[in-house]
Amino acid sequence: MSQAKSNFSLRQQLGRGKQIAGMTTTMVGGLRAAQRLGAFKQPPREKLPRYIQAFCRKMAGSFGVKVIEVEPVQQHHGLWASNHVSWMDIPVVGTVSPAFFLSKAEIGEWPVFGKLAHAAGTLFIERGSGDAGSVATQIAEFLTKGFSVIFFPEATTTDGKKVKRIHGTLLQAAIDADVPVRPILIAYVDKDGALSEALPYYGKITMKESLKKVLDSKDVMAYVLPLEPIDPKGYSKSELTDLLQRKMQEGLADLHARVLSVPPSQ
Repeated sequence: MSQAKSNFSLRQQLGRGKQIAGMTTTMVGGLRAAQRLGAFKQPPREKLPRYIQAFCRKMAGSFGVKVIEVEPVQQHHGLWASNHVSWMDIPVVGTVSPAFFLSKAEIGEWPVFGKLAHAAGTLFIERGSGDAGSVATQIAEFLTKGFSVIFFPEATTTDGKKVKRIHGTLLQAAIDADVPVRPILIAYVDKDGALSEALPYYGKITMKESLKKVLDSKDVMAYVLPLEPIDPKGYSKSELTDLLQRKMQEGLADLHARVLSVPPSQ
């Protein structure tokens, strides 16, 4: 191995180590805060959003990702919907939104991450037969209690260039609870003003490969654009799905036009 390659590898390893140390420190801080709040026994959801937002901002920052609101994200109740590019979307959305996350019930049993998820007031979904309608009912009950929820209606990650066809089954929860749908869009931008190629986690890339790419990336900005809320009154689930699809597609194009110096390739 040449001296130049050896030096690069050493810098790369040191950079990764520093970021992992930052992530570990953030998680330990989150566990301590949860302990102080008594969140492991009974998550105080009325108090949690500001703690979750601080934790998520630090977590994104530990990976070198700075979260920027293109327009102020209003901290109001509703069913929040975001495009889905990466596992990084969770700390990014958690930084700007007062909403609680959804998770499969089994994740609550994971060590460390499961404890943090419980303490963060995560809504654990019991799928049973896999009927998405029952999931929508559970979300509606949560929304009716005054707690906001965030979901990713594309149901899969993308390269961040477009919004894929969204799945609107869970929008029934907004209709049933009579709360607005609050769309937000995310764009990860590198130091050259182009869509980051390091952040998208999709296709055949493994989590290990994705983690390395993110750790090795530098100066990535996560731009977030909130859209006008959608009142579900008078819409059927399919009509609401079509409307949200159009709004999110238009919103992502608008976000790209605002923050990119290099237009996304097709």
